[in-house]
Amino acid sequence: MSSQPRIAIDAMGGDEGVRVMMAGVALARRRHDGLRFTLFGDEARIKAALDRHPNLRAASDVVHAADVVDGSDKPSVAIRKKNSSMSMAIAAVKAGDAGAAVSAGNTGALMAMAKLALRTMPGVDRPALAAMLPTLGDNDVVMLDLGANTECDARNLVQFAVMGAAYARIALDLDRPRVRLLNIGTEDLKGTDEIRDAAAILRASTSLPLRFEGFTEGDKIGRGDTDVIVSDGFSGNVALKTAEGTARFVTDVLRKAFTSSIRSKIGFLISKPAMYMLKHHLDPNNHNGAVFLGLNGVVVKSHGSADEKGVANAVHVAARLVEEDITRRIAADMAALQEATAAKLELSVK
Repeated sequence: MSSQPRIAIDAMGGDEGVRVMMAGVALARRRHDGLRFTLFGDEARIKAALDRHPNLRAASDVVHAADVVDGSDKPSVAIRKKNSSMSMAIAAVKAGDAGAAVSAGNTGALMAMAKLALRTMPGVDRPALAAMLPTLGDNDVVMLDLGANTECDARNLVQFAVMGAAYARIALDLDRPRVRLLNIGTEDLKGTDEIRDAAAILRASTSLPLRFEGFTEGDKIGRGDTDVIVSDGFSGNVALKTAEGTARFVTDVLRKAFTSSIRSKIGFLISKPAMYMLKHHLDPNNHNGAVFLGLNGVVVKSHGSADEKGVANAVHVAARLVEEDITRRIAADMAALQEATAAKLELSVK
C-alpha cells in the first residue's frame, strides 16, 4: 500500500457540517502527516474553512459538489443525487482515486450508495456495519452488524464473524480474535435456528483465523472477555443504542448527584480524576468510526454529532484499514471459509 493513503471526505455531512468536518480532518492530519485528502462539497465553504487549517490545505484537493444528501433523504432519493458530496466521495473509492471514504451523513443513504457503487466482494452476501465499543478489558470489542441488515440467516452471521475477526486483527492487533454470537443465553440450545446453525458452522471451521467461543448475552458486551460480537442488524442496533443510552444515563445521574449539595460538590472535587477517566472511557468520540465491511472498498461512517476529535478518529480508522489492506484480508478469509465449507460437504457426500 501507499505510504501516503488518500482519503475521500464528504465535507457536508454531520450535524455541524463543514466547520467540524474540516477541524476533525485537520486534527487527523496533524496526528498522521502522511495522509492526503480529497474534500468533496461546497468549494467556497471548504476553502474558507481551510484558511484556518493551513497544514490540511497543503495536503488536500477540493472538488466542488453541487448537491448534498440531507438527513431526511430516503436512500432511493439520495442515490439519484449523483453530484452530491457523499456520492462523489464514494465514486472516488470506486475509481481508485482514494483508498477510503469518510462521511458523517445519512447512514441509510451512505449504505445504499456504497453497496450500489462498490458492490459486495466475492463470498460476501451482505455488507455489515461494524464499530468498536468500550469494555472493561484491555481492548475494545468489535461489534457487527449494527443496523445494515435487520434479518440475517446463519450464512450471513458466519460471514459477519469472519469479517469482524479480520477487522479485529487489524484494530486490536490480534492473531486469532475471540468471537461470540449475541444470544439470549449462553447454553447451546438457546436462540433461534439461525444463531444455532451459525454456531455449528463456526465451531466446525477450525482453520479460520479466529477462535469461536460460543454465545454471549447483552449484559456482557462491555465485560471485555471477547474481541468480536456478532448479531443480526436489528439486535445489534438495539444493543448499541441501549448501551449509548445507559452511558448517558450514568453520566447524567452522576452529574446531578454531584451538584445536589455543597457536600456533593466537595465529593466531586475529590473524585474528579476518576470522573474524568469515566467520561473519557464513555465518550463516543473516542470510539467514533463505524465501517461497512464486505464491500470492494473502505467506507467509514462518522457519527453525525461527532466533534472534531470524533471526526479525527473516524479518519484514523479509515487510514488504518487502507494501510492494512482490510479488503484483501477479508477476501482471503472468505476464500478460506468457502474452501473449508466445500471440503466439509465433499467429506459428507463420501
